[in-house]
Amino acid sequence: MKTVSTQKAPAAIGPYSQAITHSGLVFTSGQIPLSPITGEVVGLTIEEQTEQLIANLKEVLLAAGSSIERVIKTTCFITDISNFAAFNAVYAKHFTSKPARSCVEVSALPKGVLAEIEAVAELAE
Repeated sequence: MKTVSTQKAPAAIGPYSQAITHSGLVFTSGQIPLSPITGEVVGLTIEEQTEQLIANLKEVLLAAGSSIERVIKTTCFITDISNFAAFNAVYAKHFTSKPARSCVEVSALPKGVLAEIEAVAELAE
């Protein structure tokens, strides 16, 4: 088991790692739309925030030795299910391999953000 860390994605804001690799897989922690430089929320709309959190997720996956194309499963959290279509539009641009997915509405997310995604991916061979 190996801990993954990159400065190209926001640092964890709690007692956890950005990701862990184990047995040929990478398990990412949930990524939210924070700037890796300032730690501040990026974007006001669901589309802007989803773009940023996916950019962060991509950096964590790369640091682990994987990529967004190798994602097997995502778990998505959004704070307003009425944003589902807009969230999906951005998600679909990036997750072209169509991994398995769960997406649920939650009452709140850290720092008041609108969305969060965690992923499981295979490591590059």
